[in-house]
Amino acid sequence: MTAFVNNKLAREAGAPLRKLSERNRMRMPENLKPENVFYFFEEICKIPHGSGNTGRISDYLVKFAADRGLEHYQDELGNVIIIKEASKGYENHEPVMLQGHMDMVAVKRPDSPVDMTKDGLILSVDGDRLFAEGTSLGGDDGIAVAYGLALLDGSYRHPRIELVITVDEEVGMDGARGLDAAPLKAKRLVNLDSEEEGIFLSGCAGGARVNMQISGVWESKKGVPCEICVGGLKGGHSGGEIHKERGNAICILGRALYRLGLDMEVSVADFAGGVADNAIPTDACARLVISKPETTDKECQQKAESICKAINAELREELADKDEGVSIEITFEPVSETKVLAGDAGKRAIALLNTLPYGVQAMSFAMPGLVETSLNPGLLSVKEKAGGPAICVGISVRSSLESAKAALIARLETLAGLAGAGTEITGDYPGWAFKKDSPLRDKMCEVYEKLYKRKPVIQAIHAGVECGLLAHKIPGLDCVSIGPDMKNIHTFEEELSISSTERVWDYLVCLLSEL
Repeated sequence: MTAFVNNKLAREAGAPLRKLSERNRMRMPENLKPENVFYFFEEICKIPHGSGNTGRISDYLVKFAADRGLEHYQDELGNVIIIKEASKGYENHEPVMLQGHMDMVAVKRPDSPVDMTKDGLILSVDGDRLFAEGTSLGGDDGIAVAYGLALLDGSYRHPRIELVITVDEEVGMDGARGLDAAPLKAKRLVNLDSEEEGIFLSGCAGGARVNMQISGVWESKKGVPCEICVGGLKGGHSGGEIHKERGNAICILGRALYRLGLDMEVSVADFAGGVADNAIPTDACARLVISKPETTDKECQQKAESICKAINAELREELADKDEGVSIEITFEPVSETKVLAGDAGKRAIALLNTLPYGVQAMSFAMPGLVETSLNPGLLSVKEKAGGPAICVGISVRSSLESAKAALIARLETLAGLAGAGTEITGDYPGWAFKKDSPLRDKMCEVYEKLYKRKPVIQAIHAGVECGLLAHKIPGLDCVSIGPDMKNIHTFEEELSISSTERVWDYLVCLLSEL
């Protein structure tokens, strides 16, 4: 039950939705370099591949391999492994695994005409920026797929390459978790899921998703139907940008509804917010029925407007230097009988949303500047279940310490219990511990310094990559994660640097010749 959010925001944008034609769907100029990489990237962008919708792109990868006579495997989840044997002279070199994921966080502006479950993206270039008009780009991690395909398609010097492309990384690393590693021989892994050139990732946080659910039943309620929407936020990756203290639309909505409930009766008809638990939500809405004893409907509306206006002013001040576009708007419908959640289910949900923690919970002392533990309430909805309606909240939890992750999950379970909500933990994945000794990293640094006359930065991050899961499957796996410059991933302002993409490509080709 999320359609009303997009409809409301589309009305606010004031731009009519239009149907895309095949002619105007792709607008990326030709001759971007490296041409082979951007060719495959554009091909990928023609195929919808949001998390949970990866069947077509998985089949595309299989066809790519079959057309070239390459050894390949596709499992029931849709993970794809493509193997290219060593080039002449490299037969005795140790194999190398290249790895990324095929799914993207599919988000769009409310007025975008793109149906991200069916349509390709509208690619555009502005100087060094490659982006998708009105939607996320999927550079995270389409660029890994494009690099891998370009390498397998060309004639380069390399050891045996094992290209591993997983599904549904963005919703809990489900593909990597279920991957059958039997065809793989490599003990060296170059992961291509990083977003900053010149930084060699050598460790990351572990994570899990906490799913909360408050069950209820429907009843009819007479009062003033209204819709409260939080919007205008920047959002971002809940790992890489959680330290920026941007507003979380779901938590702000909880704050607004709680304040509203102090002055009047509030009944919940629907909730909708966020697009993924690992994306900081930019928008969230609630459909309500409000009433206030001994006041007219008009007075009730005026009071609700006054409360929202006051909270809006508070937030503009609080987030002035972090998320200045924040807004809360309330709209009303004619008084009528409306289907709402009966009893105290809605009130318990509002209390839960108002008390949910969000953001950085602890910083690392071992690595100054690195977030150690955080969480992000990223999904909010009302879903029809077998037993009736259920209010559902999805929260991403991350920590570089397993004990701290477990403690934060326990805290959320306790909070959910106080609100009468059930919990389920899904997508639990281990962290990737930093190793002092890494022959692969040493070699990669040597090649980088030779090529660019400077040292790369060795770093661990708070966001999750699949190295930890793969290292658990393949004992002794030596991992490093790299990638070109990207900005604003998991948002409709995502962009990929064209020049950085070329430099990282040149580095990859050189690296493979040296391994």
